[in-house]
Order: sequence, then C-alpha cells, then structure tokens
Amino acid sequence: MQRFVLFSSLLAIFISLIVHTYPPAIQSILNSLTTTITPISTSEPPMNAVKSTVAKMSKPLHHAKITPHRSSARGHSDHGWLNTYHSFSFADWYNPNFMSFGSLRVLNEDRVKANSGFPTHPHRDFEIFSYILSGELTHRDSMLQKGAEGGQSDRFYRMHRGDVQFTTGGTGIAHSEFNEHRSETVHFLQIWAMPWKKGLTPRYHTRNFPDEEKRKGFVHILSPLKGGVDATTAQEKAAEPTIDGTIPIHADFVMGAGIVPPEGKFEWLVGAKVTEKPKRKVYIHLPMTKGGKSKIRIDGREEAVLEEGDGAFVEGVNAGDRLVVESIGEKEAEVVVLDTA
Repeated sequence: MQRFVLFSSLLAIFISLIVHTYPPAIQSILNSLTTTITPISTSEPPMNAVKSTVAKMSKPLHHAKITPHRSSARGHSDHGWLNTYHSFSFADWYNPNFMSFGSLRVLNEDRVKANSGFPTHPHRDFEIFSYILSGELTHRDSMLQKGAEGGQSDRFYRMHRGDVQFTTGGTGIAHSEFNEHRSETVHFLQIWAMPWKKGLTPRYHTRNFPDEEKRKGFVHILSPLKGGVDATTAQEKAAEPTIDGTIPIHADFVMGAGIVPPEGKFEWLVGAKVTEKPKRKVYIHLPMTKGGKSKIRIDGREEAVLEEGDGAFVEGVNAGDRLVVESIGEKEAEVVVLDTA
C-alpha cells in the first residue's frame, strides 16, 4: 500500500511539471479535441431541401411518353371583355386532336376585364372548377339575388388568388362568374372533368390554397370523393375527399399545384396513393403568369421543356411513379398538374 501511495504521488508531481512547463502544447491538444468533436444536429432539414434532394434522386421515367402541347396550338379568342385560350376543343374552336385526355375535358386560360364576365348559365353532368391566378372573380348561384347574398358561402364567394371554386353540375345547376372589380382584370383557369356517373346531386365547394404551401412542393387541390362511384347518400352528403384538405371530385382524378423556384425541382407522385386505376395519364400546364420568364423541364427531357402557356400530355405512367418538374426559367414557375385515369 505504501508503494502505491508513493507511486501515485510521484505521478501527480510528474504530470504537474509537464502542464506547468508546456502549457501551450496542452492547450493546443484541448482545443483540437473541442473543435473536432462537434455535437450532432437533431433538427430536420427544411422541407424545400428535402424535396430537392428527393427529386435529384428520382430516376427518369423511360416508360413514359411525354408530348408537349404548345401554347400556339391552343384555340384562342379575344372578345374584348374576354381573352381566352383553349387547350381542348371548346365553344366555336374545334380540333379533333384535342378533345379530351382521360376524364379531363376542358382547360381554358381566361382573362376577364373589370365589370364583365359570364352571366347566369347552366351546367349539367360535369365537374367544373376555377383556379384563380390573379384578380377577383365573383361566383354567385342563380338563386341568389345581387345585393342580398349575405356573407361568403359556397353559393356566393368573391374569389382571389389561391382560391378554387368547384361545381358539381349533376342534374343541373346555374350560376354566374363575374369580375365585379372596378379596374383589375381577373386571370384564372377554368377546368372541366367528366364525372364517373351522371345524375349527381349539384353542389358547390370553395377553398383557398396558400402560395406559401405551394412553394414547399406540390399541393393537392382535388381528390376523389370517399366511397368512389358507389358512394352512399351519407357519403355524398358528407363530401369527404380521400386526401384531407382537398376538394372532393366525382372522378378518378387528382389535381395539384406548385410554385417551383428557379433551378428548383418538385416531384409529383402519380396517383397520389388514392386513385383507383393503376394506369395513369398526367396533364401538366404552365400558366402565363410571369411575362414569359418562367420555364420548366419535365422528367429531365430537353424535348419536354415547356414555356408559359404550354402543356404536356404524359402517358404510360403508373400509380406510384415519381414525375419530376424542374424550373429552368428566370422566374418561379406556377405548375398545375391534372392526374387522371
């Protein structure tokens, strides 16, 4: 025991001499240890970083056929109060090559001047939705008199950017869409889809989808009604979509939208895990919102570069495929995705 005590005392004296004689060296070692051993961050990366990384890892969809639908090939009419472009045959513009795509039947890009619009008109057996890009558009059911509408509701709504107004025409409904603003033009997409059956109960839905969410990745706008084609009366009344926070549609159809920053990449999951048929078609549209300064590339293909006003038919894809949309223009690109059977 005495030897152990003596040895311990001598060792302590030796260490004290080293520290006293070579303090810079000891401090250097301590500094090295504290700078090389850093704490591990447990915070998650930003959502945009996650989506960008995922998109870069996605493999090209070699089995997919992508056919651009150029803006110049669309129907176009300028009525003064209405400047409209038709991606599919509509009104007095007919092109047998552009009749429909899956259940997608109409995609019009409209600009309506102030104090003008579409007066009361009927709809039947179509799912119809307006996606507001800028300006103000007032939706009013035919049963409501101007000035006596009460507050905002599905039957009366002054829509602004980010709003989507949805109508199930069903057995028959009548409404107006009017730009009641004093000076501003309204710019919006009007889209029609064919429902899975006729004779549905007419109904309206209105919902807002903020830009902040669209800048994080594709946001789901529409998804199939829970219960599908065989939905019960109770399910129709409840009007619950298969994707929470979306508007229910009577079709095997999903709509999404995203605002992709320059050099950014967003990824669309085909079918969104909720559609019925595994074989899918996707239509992608790039609205004219940035004065021609936005541009996208689909699936990394140079032949699938779209400019503003262009669309693209994506065929031969399957539910679960990941379709990458890359922004390659000067300005952010607002992209609308229509996923159909």
